Amino acid sequence: MQVESGGPAIAINASALRDFVESRRFTLFITAVILINAVSLGLETSAGIVTATGSLLAVIDSVALFIFTVEIALKLWVYRLTFFRNGWNVFDFTIVAIAWLPASGPLAVLRALRVLRVLRLISVVPQLRVVIGALFSSLPGMAAIIAVLTLVFYIAAVMATKLFGAAFPDWFGSIGESMYTLFQIMTLESWSMGIVRPVMDVYPLAWVFFVPFVIVTSFAVLNLFIALIVNSMQMIHMQDRESAQSAEVVAHDERELLLVEVRALREDVQRLIESGSNR
Repeated sequence: MQVESGGPAIAINASALRDFVESRRFTLFITAVILINAVSLGLETSAGIVTATGSLLAVIDSVALFIFTVEIALKLWVYRLTFFRNGWNVFDFTIVAIAWLPASGPLAVLRALRVLRVLRLISVVPQLRVVIGALFSSLPGMAAIIAVLTLVFYIAAVMATKLFGAAFPDWFGSIGESMYTLFQIMTLESWSMGIVRPVMDVYPLAWVFFVPFVIVTSFAVLNLFIALIVNSMQMIHMQDRESAQSAEVVAHDERELLLVEVRALREDVQRLIESGSNR
């Protein structure tokens, strides 16, 4: 009897624990701990602040790690093996596990990776998850854009090496050097006064080569990346909206079905009462 009564109690406790772990207050608390820990990790880079605060920053870091460990343990207890089916849960588990690496020995260098705990904000904040999801979903399209950009860079590097390599070997002496110089031009970092104008002093018509290159790479191809990511975010928002609408439809259908069953049950009860009164 004790075992039978204990089963529902455990189920109730597990359900209550699930509600607690998935509650907004718990999420906000974990978010606050992540932010506090991020600030403390940044302050540890200042020798003056470390000297002034003593071991306070180390205590904050240890408390934050303890809280994160308890959080992971609670989720493992609630979700069991299904915990690892969620990629964000695996991400959180890996980051917290890295923080427990020993501070000495061959793996001590990995202790510097504990700053990755700040990245847990991505898994906690839904809006950030949408952005990362859009980034990953746009990777196939990005590969095609990168292929086009690489092709443009290669053609431009071959042309620049043949046109300007003799006079400017440091910038265009080889295909590799030309591609690096063209990459700097694409980022618009000192491209005019630092590179193009000196080249134009020797080759006055060099702008005919550089201006179209800047237009194609900086203003056309790179903007495709932005358009691709924005399109992926819109698709994710549409999928979320469709999922919410479908869930509402299912809930509405279930309510309608329940109302039909209740009416049928009421009619059956009414018939029973009428048949009993007739007797």
